[in-house]
Amino acid sequence: MTDNPLLRETWDRPFGLPPFDEITDEHYASAYDIALETTRNEVRAIADNPEPPSFSNTIEAMERADRLLDRIGDVFWNLSGTDSNDTIEALERDLSPRLSAFESEVLMDAPLFGRVRQLQENRKSLGLTDEQIRVLDLTHRMFVRAGAALAAKDRERLAAVVERLAELGTAFSQNLLADERDWFMDLTDDDLAGCPGFVRSAAAEAARERGVEGFAITLSRSLIVPFLQNATRRDLRERAYRAWTARGRNGGDTDNRGIIRETLELREERARLLGFDCYADYRLEPEMAKTPTAVRELLMAVWKPALDAAARDAGRLQSLLSDDGVTDTLKAWDWHFYSERLRRQDHDFDEAELKPYLQLDRMIEAAFDCASRLFGLTFVPVDVPLYHPDVRAWDVRRNGRHLAVFLGDYFHRSSKRSGAWCSRFRPQSKLDGEMRPIVVNVCNFAKVPEGEPCLLTIDDARTLFHEFGHALHSMLSDVTYAQISGTSVALDFVELPSQLFENWLFVPEVLERFARHHETEDPMPRTLLDRLVAAQNFDQGFRSVEFVASALVDLTLHENPAPQDPMASEAAVLREIGMPDTISMRHASPHFAHIFSGDGYASGYYSYMWSEVMDADAFAAFEEASGPFDPGVAGRLHDHILSTGGSREAEVLYSAFRGAMPGVEALLRKRGFLTG
Repeated sequence: MTDNPLLRETWDRPFGLPPFDEITDEHYASAYDIALETTRNEVRAIADNPEPPSFSNTIEAMERADRLLDRIGDVFWNLSGTDSNDTIEALERDLSPRLSAFESEVLMDAPLFGRVRQLQENRKSLGLTDEQIRVLDLTHRMFVRAGAALAAKDRERLAAVVERLAELGTAFSQNLLADERDWFMDLTDDDLAGCPGFVRSAAAEAARERGVEGFAITLSRSLIVPFLQNATRRDLRERAYRAWTARGRNGGDTDNRGIIRETLELREERARLLGFDCYADYRLEPEMAKTPTAVRELLMAVWKPALDAAARDAGRLQSLLSDDGVTDTLKAWDWHFYSERLRRQDHDFDEAELKPYLQLDRMIEAAFDCASRLFGLTFVPVDVPLYHPDVRAWDVRRNGRHLAVFLGDYFHRSSKRSGAWCSRFRPQSKLDGEMRPIVVNVCNFAKVPEGEPCLLTIDDARTLFHEFGHALHSMLSDVTYAQISGTSVALDFVELPSQLFENWLFVPEVLERFARHHETEDPMPRTLLDRLVAAQNFDQGFRSVEFVASALVDLTLHENPAPQDPMASEAAVLREIGMPDTISMRHASPHFAHIFSGDGYASGYYSYMWSEVMDADAFAAFEEASGPFDPGVAGRLHDHILSTGGSREAEVLYSAFRGAMPGVEALLRKRGFLTG
C-alpha cells in the first residue's frame, strides 16, 4: 500500500498535507479500488455487529469507516476541478457512478439502517451530548432521504436513478469545461480599442497560453466581462457575448440540453419514490426555507423593485447608445459597455481608474488583516509542494497555535472549471484527537504576463472576500464530528459567512490601508474611495434581475413535472415574469453548473439571496455597535456561527447570534430598493 502515496496511513508533509509531488493520475484508480473494498468491509462489520447498537459502535464507527475513502476523494475531486486533463476526466466518468452506487449500497443497507433507526427511537435515553443528538438526527435523516425505509424494489430503482444522475452531472461539467476551454477570440491591437492596459495584458497572456499571436479573449469571467465593459467594437462585443451565453448549447458532443431533460426527469422520479410531490419539495425539506412557496415569496419580493430599477437604467443606457449614433435598440451585449460609461458619469470613476489600486496580493493581505482583527488569526506563508505552481499556502494560527492550512489558487487556466469556490482537503474534527482543516479557495482571475502585478476588478476583489468568508467558516470550525464541521450546514445558511465577509472589503479604513497604487504605493485617494463606496449599489437592478431570473427558473424546473423541452420551459418562465430582452439570466440552463453539475444547488440557487437577508442584518449588528471590528459582535459571530458548523439548526444558530431572524426588508434596504 505504501507504493501508492494516497494509501499511506499518514502523510509526512507539513501539517499532513497530501504529498502532491508524489501523486500521479495513475494512483487514483488503484487507491479507489482498495478504499472502496476497505470501507465496504468496515461498514459490513458495523452492520453485522452482534452487540446492541450504541452511538459509539454505530454512528462514530461509520464516521471512521469513511476516512480513507474521504481522504482520497478530497484530493481527487479537488484536483479534478482545478487541474483536469483527459485521464482525470475519464476517471470522473468511471468513478461518479461507482461512488454513487456504493453510497446507495451503504445508505440502503437494511441491517445498518436498523441500528441507526433503533438509536434514533431511543435517543432521549442514551445520555448523548447535544452535538451527538444532532449527528444522530442528521444520520437518520440521511438514511431516510436516501431511501433506506423504502421497499426493496423501490430501493433498487432509486439506487439506479441516483447512479445515473451522477453520470449526468459529470457529463454536464465536462461538456461545460470543454466549451469554455476550446473557445477563444483572437484579436489584433486595433480590435481592443477602448480596452485599458489591464485588459490588454490579460488578453496577451491568454493568447500566449493558446499559442496564438497578439491577443485573445476567452470565456473566463475575469477577462470577458472587462472586455464587454470597455471594447468599443460593438460587433466584437456581440460575438464574445453570444459565445459566453451559448456555453452548453452549441450542438454536437458537448451540448447539455439532453442532459438537462433527463436529469429533471430522474430528479422528479427520485422525489416521487421518496414520497414527495416534486423535486423542489424533496430538496428544500432540510433547508431553512422548507418549501418552494417560501422561496418564491422571497424571490418575488425582490423581483418587482429590481425590475423597476433595471428599466430605469435601461432607459438611460438607450440614450447613451443613441448619443453614439447607433440607431439600434439596446441589446444585452451593450449593457456592460454603457453601464460602465454611466458609472463614470454618475460616480466619476471606472475600472481603469480603480483597478491599479486593487492588487491581488494586497487584497489577500486585506482579507487576512480583517480576519486578524476580528478573530485573532495570523497567516504565515508555507513553502511546500502543492498541486500547481500557481497555488500558495499559509499556516493559519491563533495565539501561536496552529488552526488550519489555507491554500489560495487564484488564476484562470484552461484545466480549471470556471467560477470561484471554497473546498477542503481535510475537514476539522476531534473524534480521535484534534484534526485541523486544510481549506482551499479557488478563483479564476485573469493571469497577466510574468513580472506584471495582477490587478483585480472590484467584482474580483469581492469574489476573493466572498470565498475567504467560506474559508473562515471551515478554518474556525470547532466541533467533534466531521459530518457537521465547517460549511456542513443548510444550503441556504452556508452563504451567510461568505456574503457577510464581503462587507469588510468596502470598509473605508480597509481600503485606505490596502488599496494602494501598484506603481507608487500611494493609497487610494479619499475622493475615489468615497465614490467607490457610494457606488456599491450601482447597476443593482441588472445584477438582481439576472440572479432572480436564474433562481426562479431553477425553482420552476424542479417544482413542476419534468418538461420535455426544458429550454421552452425556461423561456416560458422568463416571459411570465417579464424578463427584459436587454438582460440575460446569470446562468442559463445549459451552463447552469450550480444546479446541473450534480445536485449541489438544485432547487437551491435562491440560497444566496436567502443568506443575504441574514448577511444584511448581521453586518448591521456591527454598525449598531462600535463599528465593523467591534470585538463583542465578532465574538458572537465566532461563537454562534463560524465555529459551530452544523451542530444546531441554522435558525437557532443565527438567533443566538442576533436575537431573532430578520425580514426581507434588510436585504431590500441593502440593495437600495428600500429607503428610510
